[in-house]
Amino acid sequence: MAHARAAAAAAGLALVAAVTVGGCSGGGSRAGSASTGSSVTSGSGGGAQPNPAPTESNPPGDIPDNQVYVLFRPASGFSGFTVKVPEGWARTEKGPATVFTDKLNTVRVTTTSTPAAPTTGSVTSTVVPQLRSQVPKFAHPKVSEVQRHSGRVVRLTYQGDSAKDPVTGKVVRDAFERYAFYRQGHEVDLTLSGPAGADNVDPWRIVSDSFMWR
Repeated sequence: MAHARAAAAAAGLALVAAVTVGGCSGGGSRAGSASTGSSVTSGSGGGAQPNPAPTESNPPGDIPDNQVYVLFRPASGFSGFTVKVPEGWARTEKGPATVFTDKLNTVRVTTTSTPAAPTTGSVTSTVVPQLRSQVPKFAHPKVSEVQRHSGRVVRLTYQGDSAKDPVTGKVVRDAFERYAFYRQGHEVDLTLSGPAGADNVDPWRIVSDSFMWR
């Protein structure tokens, strides 16, 4: 009997060992399967993510398409007109001129009294020589009459070097558009400038078209 009980006990221990080994083996298999599944899911999820949108950046001097414009009317001097200027630009008063600047772009509004309206001839013979002596490396002047909302105006386009940046020491090649508006002895010169090659055709058209007599 003792021998039989010993044999039964040995068999029981062997059975427990077999079950334990089988359970451990099954657990290892499940862990491996979960790890593999997790790896596949992660890889699939990464592949399914859309590509991030490229970061937009405007070339130097380009005015953003979403730029907001506000009406400007001089608080002193001749104030019989309004013109839209870019919102948020720094404003400086320089005698009869009001200058708005942002980075590399400038809007300059100058008022003067004169008995005669400007013509392409007077701008060519008077204004161009003055600018040639004032603007570094003045070049490519072109005078013409153009239509704006306020009527026919004389436009002068040209190029010149900007003043040296006090911090970087860099000089920028600028393109200029100068519009001469005239009414009843009052002339308003609107000069728009920015780096040559910058795509500011639409912003400059918005500003020059916005000029209105009051």
